Amino acid sequence: MLRITIVAVGSLKEPYWRDAVKEYLKRLTPYVKLTIKEVKEEAFKSEKDKKRVLAVESKKIFSAIPEDAACVLLDTAAKQLTSEQFAAALHEMGGRGNHLVFIIGGPLGVSDTIRQHAALLLSFSRLTFTHQIARILLLEQLYRAVTIIHRKIYHY
Repeated sequence: MLRITIVAVGSLKEPYWRDAVKEYLKRLTPYVKLTIKEVKEEAFKSEKDKKRVLAVESKKIFSAIPEDAACVLLDTAAKQLTSEQFAAALHEMGGRGNHLVFIIGGPLGVSDTIRQHAALLLSFSRLTFTHQIARILLLEQLYRAVTIIHRKIYHY
């Protein structure tokens, strides 16, 4: 069974986001042992605080990553995959027994240190999404990928 942890900067405050997460966790349960770790978003007043914010958030992200994990960073500047390519990558990385960690950065992104630590940089779109939307997109794509891997009817 795939072991996946999502490390996300920020929390889901609105109940509709939490409901969406619960639904995808329920769907993923037969295929994936999934954990979500939220790290507190660092407050900032302007982009001038970026270096400090990214350094603090990086420490929090690194502390949430299990030692045996292969990291995938969601990044708008990264390569975009089709659903089939994403499923193949997930199957290959998870098939090696790796604990996969997906990282969702905060409003200012992530540090270069986090980016360099990632085994795979992944983009769902050239658009920037809030961390709430990114989390739901990731869960939906994880579900789509496992249904492709297990040849279940979901992806057409």
